[in-house]
Amino acid sequence: MQAKDIKYTIEDFYALPEGTRAELIDGVIYDMAPSPSTEHQEISGELFVAIHSYIAKNKGQCKVFSAPYDIQLSDNTVVIPDISVICDRNKITNKRCVGAPDWIIEIVSTNAVSDYIIKLHLYQSYGVREYWIVDPKNQSVTVYHFGEDFNTEKYNFSETIPVWIYKDNPTPLEINISELL
Repeated sequence: MQAKDIKYTIEDFYALPEGTRAELIDGVIYDMAPSPSTEHQEISGELFVAIHSYIAKNKGQCKVFSAPYDIQLSDNTVVIPDISVICDRNKITNKRCVGAPDWIIEIVSTNAVSDYIIKLHLYQSYGVREYWIVDPKNQSVTVYHFGEDFNTEKYNFSETIPVWIYKDNPTPLEINISELL
């Protein structure tokens, strides 16, 4: 069997050496980029705080997690998004989320192809409701709403972005990235 034919399992993934930065997608182990840039971390941190504050203020059921936090989508797929919002607390274990989060945010680093193509398809097929790709270089956010109301919207950092999973709340969540930074 050639190396490219090997399909890894979740057991193989969790047997990797401690500190290995990788994701398992459809049985293939992908190395992740080295530690993110300062800009990446600043955006991630500010988004996390804004989302966490909104949930706490509105006494919401959802939980927000920042990387590194494993999302197990199947027996051969584990991803580590920059930010995950999970509204079904039954999916949350003491080590990971088992099942699709409601909202995932990826901040583009060096491997934009993964975020725009591989993960887009992956998240849609596993039932993620909303997916944001934040691109610091282009100062843009691409928002995907999956499900019956599938659509795609593109915003720049200075625009206010409505969060679709909270659109029906009495106080909807809206985020302006420029105002966070």
